[in-house]
Amino acid sequence: MTYRFRGEGIHKVDAKGRVSIPALFRRVLENCDPEWKEGLNANLVIVYGGETRNYLEVYTQKAINEVDEKISYLPRGSKERRSLEHIFNGQALYTQPDESGRLVIPQRLRDKIGIEKEAHFKATGDTFQIWSPSKSNERACEIEAWLAEQGDDFDPLTLLDPVRQKISKENVD
Repeated sequence: MTYRFRGEGIHKVDAKGRVSIPALFRRVLENCDPEWKEGLNANLVIVYGGETRNYLEVYTQKAINEVDEKISYLPRGSKERRSLEHIFNGQALYTQPDESGRLVIPQRLRDKIGIEKEAHFKATGDTFQIWSPSKSNERACEIEAWLAEQGDDFDPLTLLDPVRQKISKENVD
């Protein structure tokens, strides 16, 4: 079973805002939805965020439940909790793909991120993002430029060393 999104692709968007979710992405959505059964459509949450966010972040049911649980640990009424509730509840859309595996992206969300005839799906592990192809290309160029600044012998896996050290320390404590 697949529980993480991997890969990317550009898909056509029709006049009604329907776009096919990549088949492997649909399998992850199904595997990460505790309510999914054969013949049903998986549940998902699209977080679209405020004015500065220029992509849609699509969460599996499992991933959004994890976010919701972490938010619930914050003190009620705190600025942090209210901000996160605003983003992950208020600026979000609960939906499902149709029987053909297509996602309907409402016009206001297409306008917000600049999607017209194509959408770029980009895997990010336990979520995937939907971008306009031009904005996605801009972001990819920014990342590639940063990687180039690190030097020819830079190994991106070294970025995980602090995470590994933190996990090791937590397991000892």
